[in-house]
Amino acid sequence: MFRVRQIFTGVAAVLFLASAVAFQNQENDVSTKAELGEKLFADPILSRGKAISCASCHIPAFAFADTAAFSIGDKGTRLSRNSPALTNLSGRPEFFCDGRAASLEEQALGPLSTHDEMDLPVEQAVERLKQNPFYSAAFQKIFKTEVNQTNLLSAIAAFERTLETTDTPYDRYLDGDENAMTPEAVRGRILFIGKAGCATCHSGEDFTADRFKNIGLFNGQNLTDAGRYKITRDSAHIGLFKVPGLRNVAVTAPYMHNAMFKTLKEVVQYYNTPDKFVSNSINRDKSLGSSLNLSDSDVNDIVAFLEALTDDRFKRK
Repeated sequence: MFRVRQIFTGVAAVLFLASAVAFQNQENDVSTKAELGEKLFADPILSRGKAISCASCHIPAFAFADTAAFSIGDKGTRLSRNSPALTNLSGRPEFFCDGRAASLEEQALGPLSTHDEMDLPVEQAVERLKQNPFYSAAFQKIFKTEVNQTNLLSAIAAFERTLETTDTPYDRYLDGDENAMTPEAVRGRILFIGKAGCATCHSGEDFTADRFKNIGLFNGQNLTDAGRYKITRDSAHIGLFKVPGLRNVAVTAPYMHNAMFKTLKEVVQYYNTPDKFVSNSINRDKSLGSSLNLSDSDVNDIVAFLEALTDDRFKRK
């Protein structure tokens, strides 16, 4: 009996090892930087306590934004800004709400090393990946060298550059399908470009002029977050934040860096009458100096247009 059990145990061990090797080989089947970056993006191995991943705060189903007002870091700390969406960033010149990063690689480094976020110095992240059989093999396969800071950030950035979206009702409308957008969205587009003046800041293919604007949210009460000023220390930049792109904006609520608006309708209503929401704004842009005189119907139409900027992959069933 012992001999039979011993033989069976040996066979089981061999089968287990064979299965593990097959699984490992399957897991190692990444052939591009972007595929490797996607795995890293979703893996909590890059946070100190292995509690969160990039995808914890940038949820794929919500255009890589967070549904919470403020994301939670590796140690359970609530962060101070709403996590922005990560789609359609490949052509942007600055990153983060205050523009403190000049490339997607630099942007990827920020949360990784920040104490309240992933809290894993990049040197430690590199060593951790070197000790992991899958990642050690994958980096050798793709980069022909061991894991280092440059290729780690390069892989994550390569994945983020794949998150471009153009399969929207708006794009189909531009391509000649007159029925792709609802009548409300068509009217909203006209208001967006014209009466509401939204296109002044939200222009171009991704609906951002790649500039910094003070839309009036800063009134001196939250002295810890004066926007671009924290980076430049230029008093002219107090209250300035990066103008975000609007593609997929309908699935990235709540809105603004401080998550003060829960719906797109509230956002449009704010721009229509900002003084009703924030009093004593400091250094607010002159274009928001008075009401836009939008009717309730106008507001609803603009919201309908913004919803038409949602890529089909993110539409709610």
